[in-house]
Amino acid sequence: MNDDELIASARAAALKAYAPYSRFHVGCAILSADGEVVTGANMENACYRLGICAEQSALTAAQHAFGLDKVARIAVAGGVVAGELTGEQPVTPCGGCRQAILEAAQLGGGDIAILCASGDGHEVEEHTIFSLIPHGFGPANLAGAS
Repeated sequence: MNDDELIASARAAALKAYAPYSRFHVGCAILSADGEVVTGANMENACYRLGICAEQSALTAAQHAFGLDKVARIAVAGGVVAGELTGEQPVTPCGGCRQAILEAAQLGGGDIAILCASGDGHEVEEHTIFSLIPHGFGPANLAGAS
């Protein structure tokens, strides 16, 4: 799967978001090392803090489908739905999602590329999780804690 297809999968997932409060739909597509793709979308809740981000939703699907250690590449896209997904600014993972992606990277033993796309898909930034959270705390930091 190429980058454009992965971004298209993230954009399609965003259309399935449940975002009645913010009206900001986010989708995430995760490509495994073996070529399998899973997606997730944000799900809001009237209690606000009980919602879930698209990246967390997709990471959960990835764990069930092929394991977090096999996450190879991620695409995130978000914006407002006006018949289709719109928006001109690339969307990056929030801090909590960056932490969760870092954990997947550490479990897999390498960095993970993240394609951050605008809602309309025209603007894309590529980052790695190690660049987005350079001094992250994860499983590797707990190696001697047993």
